[in-house]
Amino acid sequence: MVEEKERLPREVVAMRVAKELPDGGFVNLGIGIPTLVSNFIPDGSVVFYHSESGVLNCGPLAEDEEEQDIDLINAGGQFLQKVPGMAFFSTVDGFAMIRGGHVDVTVLGAHQVSATGDLANWMLPERGVGNIGGAMDLAAGAKQVIVAMEHTDRQDNAKVVQECTYPITGKDCVSLIVTDLAVMKPTPEGLVLIEVAPGWTAEEVQGLTDAQLIISPDMKEYEL
Repeated sequence: MVEEKERLPREVVAMRVAKELPDGGFVNLGIGIPTLVSNFIPDGSVVFYHSESGVLNCGPLAEDEEEQDIDLINAGGQFLQKVPGMAFFSTVDGFAMIRGGHVDVTVLGAHQVSATGDLANWMLPERGVGNIGGAMDLAAGAKQVIVAMEHTDRQDNAKVVQECTYPITGKDCVSLIVTDLAVMKPTPEGLVLIEVAPGWTAEEVQGLTDAQLIISPDMKEYEL
């Protein structure tokens, strides 16, 4: 059955997203799978990471306890590595960079994404809790918004939907969706399926997607 088939691990989703980051770009990584993206930047490529906590040009996640600095954390509170040329500043300036349009790409997690690129990622109504954080600023201010997430929730409900039923973070803001099953591109005409995970078919992905998929004539297997 479809639900028993193997899905891609979170690290592979992050690896696929890393291919989309521009060399020399200013990139903000959200909580969850997005935090892993910094570990998979292609050799020879330079990315300047930004955090609304007030950091620019930090390294990937710090695994060595000796490298852990309470002042150097990402959006999820994880420690980051120090790199030459990095800068610290106030969170006010961190948000000013976002609102001023100086962030090239943000990679965010999501509870739901619609076929036209609406994003819902700050509240789960059934739990009655939410945290806006920098999500709304990033959805509105970043030049490109990429969503990295599991294709379905823990109850196997679709997270890629025709229309969001959860509170909206941003309208028509998502340019690419990368999940553990597929890569999809929201367009005014609908959601275009451009890549599928190895061993999966477009029909199987559609079976776990609420939004109606438009199969790209150039659809291929997940490319890393």
